Amino acid sequence: MNIIIVGAGEIGRHLAIELSRREHSVAVIENDGRRAMELQNEIEGKVVIGDGSSVNTLAEANIGECELFLALTSDNTVNLISASMVKSMGVERVISRVHPGLQREEWLFDFRGHFGIDHIFSSERLAAIELAKFIRNPDSLVVEEIARGRIELQQVRVSNKSDVIGLALRDLKCPPNTRVALVSRDGEHEVANADTVLNGGDIVTVFGAPRKLRTLVERLQKEAHTKEGPSVIVFGGGEYGFALAQMLESWNCRVRIFERDSELARELTDRLTNTTVINADATSVAELEEEQVGDADFFVATSASDEDNVMTCLQAHNLGAANCLTLIHRADYAKAISTSGRHFGVVAAVSPREASRKEISRYVTTERFHVVRKLGDGMVIQTHIGKNSKAEGKTVAAVKWPEGCVLVGLLKGLQAIVPGPDDELAAGDQVFAVVGHKAEKKFLKTVH
Repeated sequence: MNIIIVGAGEIGRHLAIELSRREHSVAVIENDGRRAMELQNEIEGKVVIGDGSSVNTLAEANIGECELFLALTSDNTVNLISASMVKSMGVERVISRVHPGLQREEWLFDFRGHFGIDHIFSSERLAAIELAKFIRNPDSLVVEEIARGRIELQQVRVSNKSDVIGLALRDLKCPPNTRVALVSRDGEHEVANADTVLNGGDIVTVFGAPRKLRTLVERLQKEAHTKEGPSVIVFGGGEYGFALAQMLESWNCRVRIFERDSELARELTDRLTNTTVINADATSVAELEEEQVGDADFFVATSASDEDNVMTCLQAHNLGAANCLTLIHRADYAKAISTSGRHFGVVAAVSPREASRKEISRYVTTERFHVVRKLGDGMVIQTHIGKNSKAEGKTVAAVKWPEGCVLVGLLKGLQAIVPGPDDELAAGDQVFAVVGHKAEKKFLKTVH
């Protein structure tokens, strides 16, 4: 695949090396001569020194042959302008990295539609999501966000004590905007339909708006909702720590943030509603002891220093913190710590670079759809409703869907829902579906 990357910083360099190793044709645009020369020695592809929003530079990178364009600098303006330009030049898939503050405003303004970009993401938000999964859903086998984070996928095991056992899905009365999509039993996987009956021990894949989904998951797992959520202490109030705290606030977690910078601490106090901000240095054992870190359910290190993150986790573990999670900026270090970290109290290590690579890898395909996640014998597919397709202009119930597929997400502009039978499908709408391998071609023929 012909891929152009703008920006050879932490994220861009990591992606360029990974994609080059997989024998894709990679060209990188970087305005820093030193970075460009260093990267040229690490990849087989072409490295162009210049401005990613310059037509001449884009031409030198061979934009006419580009199939996937990735704007990955740390500058919103450069990324959005260059991405919008190349989309107008006819590049089929265009992805832009943005500051997390801009992504938080997506519910107010359709940046994708305005700039004509296929996908935008924030590496800070992706990393925060990965960390939040361990806290919000510790008993779920898999947790994934789709449809701009408005819909969540979870895999959970049905408790032998759950009241859903023996019920067909038509009688389950799932909360609105949720859906059971796949049932796995004894190594067999079934794309669910109204007649599917649930048994104890089944692994079910469910989709829905996060708050609604929580109710369904608790019922499947036979867990009562507790009024008081887990106690979480976050080291570092930068964008990673702020994004994580903001996510956890809405999930009833008791969050405290250690931030040594007094000005940033005051800013966090103003921006966060239910989080206690402590202006102190979490690398100090005395400060950790004073704030009773040993009583925390989770200690999460999100500072800019990998060394400080690992060491504070070790200190928190020694003081008695039940679970320690850490952000590690170097992907190779994160993998090593995730593999052996439990021996010294670190449950998981998350790399922003690796989280970004996983996000982008879904788009490294020449197909008109991409696979969000593989599930047993099927997959979660994201694609769009084509003009003059069999689905265009019809309600979900009016479309003759092939056996072995179920719609789990519908994205219309800024709105994202789990579609119901009366929801209408229009050309350009993004749809998410769980599709068995046998149904894949028929499903794509229906929507395209």
